Amino acid sequence: MRPAAFLDRDGVINIDHGYVYRWADFAYVPGTVDALRRLQAAGYALVIVTNQSGVARGYYDEAAVQTLHDALRQDLAAQGITLAAIEHCPHLPDGCVARYAIDCDCRKPAPGMILRSAQALGIDLGRSLMFGDKPSDVEAGQQAGVGRCIRVAKNGEPDGPGLLLADALDQLGIR
Repeated sequence: MRPAAFLDRDGVINIDHGYVYRWADFAYVPGTVDALRRLQAAGYALVIVTNQSGVARGYYDEAAVQTLHDALRQDLAAQGITLAAIEHCPHLPDGCVARYAIDCDCRKPAPGMILRSAQALGIDLGRSLMFGDKPSDVEAGQQAGVGRCIRVAKNGEPDGPGLLLADALDQLGIR
């Protein structure tokens, strides 16, 4: 079994300026691509776990999420980075799209996305890492049994709570 680096998407991988669902609006948090490269070189499977309540809110559909994630995979692959999985939760209990307006086991802080991808990929959760910009990300990792759960600075802005992703990797000895 191998370890994984579970990463929230909005605010950790890309700049979170609210319900990003089009590649044209996607911009990497500075330093993220290098951090992903470092994690991959250290032997971690890269898994994105992202709440996408915009689907339940009716802002966009799951096809738009999939199209964005396909573009993200292709862009990272062109830079030598392979994503093992991208998991998303489209649910929100009080959403306006009825089929997504449910209380599920995948919306962080629930651990469902992490647990499902760990089982599918043969991940050793105890040796894995979780990086997120919100307390709910850290809580999801803890509930799943992820070995180290680290809160990073949203959008890579060092004045808020959390470490810069690169600094977190330095502290973990991932060079």
